[in-house]
Amino acid sequence: MPPGTARIRNLGDGDEPGATPSWIDSLPIITKHWFGATLVITLLANFNVIPVHYVMWSFPLIKDQFQLWRFLTPFLFVGDFSFPTAITLMLLYQYSSQYEKSSVYNTGAGGGTADYVTMLLFGMATTLLSNCVMAMTPFYSKNMVYYVLYVWSKRNPTAQASIWGLPVGAAMLPFAVLGINVIMGNPWLEIAHGCAMGHLYYFLVDIVPQVYGKDYLHTPDYLINFFGTGEYVAPAPAMTTTASGGQRSLGAMGSSGGGGGRPVGGCGGR
Repeated sequence: MPPGTARIRNLGDGDEPGATPSWIDSLPIITKHWFGATLVITLLANFNVIPVHYVMWSFPLIKDQFQLWRFLTPFLFVGDFSFPTAITLMLLYQYSSQYEKSSVYNTGAGGGTADYVTMLLFGMATTLLSNCVMAMTPFYSKNMVYYVLYVWSKRNPTAQASIWGLPVGAAMLPFAVLGINVIMGNPWLEIAHGCAMGHLYYFLVDIVPQVYGKDYLHTPDYLINFFGTGEYVAPAPAMTTTASGGQRSLGAMGSSGGGGGRPVGGCGGR
């Protein structure tokens, strides 16, 4: 390549053989694991490696047969191979990453990773509870994606987004997506439910503290102890010299509960 010539970097370009692609490594920790687990479970279920009914929500099977994985897997299966499934995965990748990186509501951990985990746990719990009082599908991945999208839109109301190339303000994005699906005759209950759960979370962490001076949602101490305050940064592995003079990893330094977070600006506010 002639000197001074710019090189265009392609997706995954320069990754070591067998290593995790760089675009995955660039994701924040919770989005990386959520997106990766969702992709794996969706692929395995679609290729019948795992029967779909093994990953759906079923409280009787949890209670009678102790199938505890069903507390998690219904939030990881998006659906059959289809255009809506691809859109849901794209929204998860984009908006979970954006929210986790820069704009998490502070519920006790400085607006960082521990606060984001708390938000996701709240969404999962309210989704399962609402399943007791309304008819819902036994899969909730789309509900959670639109839950995050709604909270992101409230946290970044002046940001710009787009739908099929058409610009739309972030504050209106969830309603625009819902309206388009209603008009096109696509399933929309998961979207509406996710937005409703997102509004409940937004009301409790933003409106209630400002209007009523009360905080009802707090990030648990065990999450703060594990992830630290602010955005979590994994501790660097300790290295040792081998007999041949090379270097090898001893694993992560410190205990797993050390809390590798780093402080972020504005930790005192929401």
